[in-house]
Formats: sequence, C-alpha cells, structure tokens
Amino acid sequence: MPQKFAHLHVHTEYSLLDGMCRIPQLIARTKELGMDSLAITDHGAMYGVIDFYVAAKEAGIKPIIGCEVYVAETDCHSRDPTHKSPYHLTLLAKNEKGYRNLLQLVTKSHLEGFYYKPRVDKELLKLHHDGLIALSGCAQGELARLILEGRNDELVRTALWYKKTFDDYYLEIQRHPIPELEQINQELVALSAKLDIPPVATFDVHYVDKKDAPAHELLLCIQTNTCV
Repeated sequence: MPQKFAHLHVHTEYSLLDGMCRIPQLIARTKELGMDSLAITDHGAMYGVIDFYVAAKEAGIKPIIGCEVYVAETDCHSRDPTHKSPYHLTLLAKNEKGYRNLLQLVTKSHLEGFYYKPRVDKELLKLHHDGLIALSGCAQGELARLILEGRNDELVRTALWYKKTFDDYYLEIQRHPIPELEQINQELVALSAKLDIPPVATFDVHYVDKKDAPAHELLLCIQTNTCV
C-alpha cells in the first residue's frame, strides 16, 4: 500500500489577506492529485468551514475541520503593547465534541481575546481541549519561537504542557525555503524522540498552484502595505 498524504495545514481565501485558495479550485486540485482527505485551518476564523465541508463532501473528499488559532503570550485579556505577536497553533476537530470546542475557542478569541488578532490563551485551551488534535504550528508556533530564542528549558516545559493538555498532540515539521526552519526542524525531531511526542509533516498551504505564487505575493503586499 502506498503511503497516503493529507494536507492538514491549509489557508483558504477566508484567511483574509493571507490565504488565496478558493474552495472550489482547492477541492478540485485535491481530487485531481488523488487525495481523499483535506483540512481547512484558516487564521483565527471559521468563516469558510460550511462551504468547505459541503464542497468536500460533494467531491468525495473527507473534510477535516480545523483552525490555526492565535495563542496569547500571556493572558488573552492582556492589552500590553509588548504582547502583539501571539503564537500560532493548529487545531483539528476529530469529532463533534471537538468541533463544538473549536467553535467556542474561535468565538471567545474574537469576543474576549481580540487585540490586533483574535486570541485564545492556555486557560481557554485547557477548558476546550476535548475532541481536538493539536499540531505545534508553523515557524510562528510557540515551540518554534522558543527554539529560535534558545530557551531550551522552557521549550521542554511547554511541549510537555501541550502533551498533557491534548490527548493527540504532534510536533509539526515543515519544509519551506525559510532558513530558520532547518534549525527548528532539527530541534523538533530531537524533542520528539526525547519526550515521545510524534511528529507530523505538513505544508503551509496558501495557494493552489505554483503559478499562483506571484499573485499571492501581491496579496501579502496589500496586507503589509509594501511594494512588489
């Protein structure tokens, strides 16, 4: 049996000014590549979940509902100007309970934790962890940032906290042309062996085809108010 791969870290156009995957084209490309499952993990929001679910079901693709949430550096109610860069965390619902908990987290992140971004914190994650699979995130994830900052003792404590909180927790390995990812990956692989936390390979999908890259670069320039 050939190894199956499913994209578990995918940003649609509902990751506003960041993702560029239109759902019909995304589903069509997934089917074209012979994949039978696909996740949606938009930044801090679930606006596209229903459209994604319906389109995937119609195409015979298993929809995996998720979100890349923003985790506050401290308390999500803090409005300290030094806390404007929350960590990224990938969450996937494995059942209806997980889906409902994901709805709770995203709703509270907007209504209670919004400060530049819709944020949750670790207290909310503990409260609404049931039924959710957690992946450690991209280069902006908490573990990745701790690795780059050389905070090794805190790295182990943080990884163990997530392992204890979520029944299913994985260290997210990504291979992109980003120099710091090589260091992050090496440390995560070592951490995986040390703490018995399994790794998972993901790709930080923001557009459907390679030819879409220049248009996506333009989209990011609009977001960051910079020039091409």
